[in-house]
Amino acid sequence: MTSKRKRRTAVQLEDLSKPSAWRMQHGAFSAPVREPDPESGVPRAHRYAIDTLGVMLGNGTITEEMHDAGAMFRRHFRVAALDPLRGMSMLRIPGGSGDSLTEQQYTGRRRVAEAMEALGGFNSAGASCVWHVVGLEFSITEWARRHGWGGRIVGHAQAQGMLVVSLGVLAMHYGLTSRRVA
Repeated sequence: MTSKRKRRTAVQLEDLSKPSAWRMQHGAFSAPVREPDPESGVPRAHRYAIDTLGVMLGNGTITEEMHDAGAMFRRHFRVAALDPLRGMSMLRIPGGSGDSLTEQQYTGRRRVAEAMEALGGFNSAGASCVWHVVGLEFSITEWARRHGWGGRIVGHAQAQGMLVVSLGVLAMHYGLTSRRVA
């Protein structure tokens, strides 16, 4: 019996200056921005992932004030530590404190609660949409399919409309637009 030789195939090397094909299927990226590296000071090209609000701003669906209101809500949401993904409890670390909430988390939670009240309460459609899409960073389609409003599935166009209206209310709540403009 003769053994067959394996043919060598040319290995395609990945272009490391661009995001991988796997990463690109999960969302778009901005053009490279040259900034100094914080540790070494050497200029490097960074790419930033574009989120739902960035895509909507780029399409002209929302205004800059609405985008800024969404970014403010997301910042408050992160500070409040409302994401279901949690770190290890400090009680398990030797010398760690068992304090349940910090002052920053308390302030963040108060600001998130005020924003939810401005959107009509926690059970309203706008508050649910902002909580999941802006706070938890679900896609609009994912929120519409999985959660919707009151357990009912919502169409993508209606879900996007709910988000646009809710961001307008948030922009007014944060004082980025006046009531007359909103």
